[in-house]
Amino acid sequence: MISRLSQLARHLSRPRPALGHTPAASLLGSRSSGLASRIMASADERNSRTIHTAACLIIGDEVLGGKTTDTNSAYMAKWCFSLGINLKRVEVIEDDEAEIIEAVRRMSDRYDLVVTSGGIGPTHDDITYQSIAKAFGLKLILHEEAYERMKKLSKHKSEPNFSWDVDSPAKTARLRMVELPIDESRDLTKQALFPRDTLWVPISVVNGNIHILPGVPSLFETMLEGLKPFIVDRLVDPEGKGICRVIISTPLPESTIAGYLTELAAKVEPKGVKVGSYPRWGKKNNSVTLVGRDKEYLESLVSEVAENVRGKRVLVEGEDDEPEKGT
Repeated sequence: MISRLSQLARHLSRPRPALGHTPAASLLGSRSSGLASRIMASADERNSRTIHTAACLIIGDEVLGGKTTDTNSAYMAKWCFSLGINLKRVEVIEDDEAEIIEAVRRMSDRYDLVVTSGGIGPTHDDITYQSIAKAFGLKLILHEEAYERMKKLSKHKSEPNFSWDVDSPAKTARLRMVELPIDESRDLTKQALFPRDTLWVPISVVNGNIHILPGVPSLFETMLEGLKPFIVDRLVDPEGKGICRVIISTPLPESTIAGYLTELAAKVEPKGVKVGSYPRWGKKNNSVTLVGRDKEYLESLVSEVAENVRGKRVLVEGEDDEPEKGT
């Protein structure tokens, strides 16, 4: 056994022959240096770089437990698509400090824009602010403008005796929602955004690219839409034209068109176009999609693709479905 291990060690220690391509070590070194440069980027650099990629982090035991259905990630996916941002990852994690810390550190390093949803309410299990503060070594500090907005705009119909001038458990609970992770060395206006004059809830921005939003879908959607003016000048296309999608409806099964689609995907990839194939179980037709930024180029492919899959273009998936029997 020891002899075989010694032979293996000698074999691994021999120099490898040149194979006419970049050595793996060099590739790893290049990737590592690229990742290191992202990790070392300052919060202000993250807050000003062009936004190519995004990630969405859904935080909540209620989602993982099946009590609440997550719609926020789907809404963000459509929002990113409309703005030309490549949404690369969606994760759902529990209300756990260690889980939140690991996730936000990793996402902040890897993606240009990170949006979190959930865990910023007044109760003990709302730990998103404190966990993200801990992730980046920040203090939770009362944000005065958010506090003033809260006092002005929040209602107390269920607590008629509540007073901001009297310390109480209810007031303490409310203050939790305006104590934000703050980097005191940075411009405060870049760390809390107010997307709507009618809302006191801020978008807390941590480490330059983590945007903390509430989990309530109506609030999440409103605030995400309100975020657009703050980032539009950092988009790949500042006009916000987004990404285009063409849908071809085909009666052919995927196995029949797989060969053609493989060739098509290789052909259009250099142009930044992705080819998708989606079976529609129980329906007569399946869908082929072409997705990219160059609308003119996508349009030039439509007739060729429709002919090769014996299909036709549709504006909405399923619009050419046959009516169900009895309707």
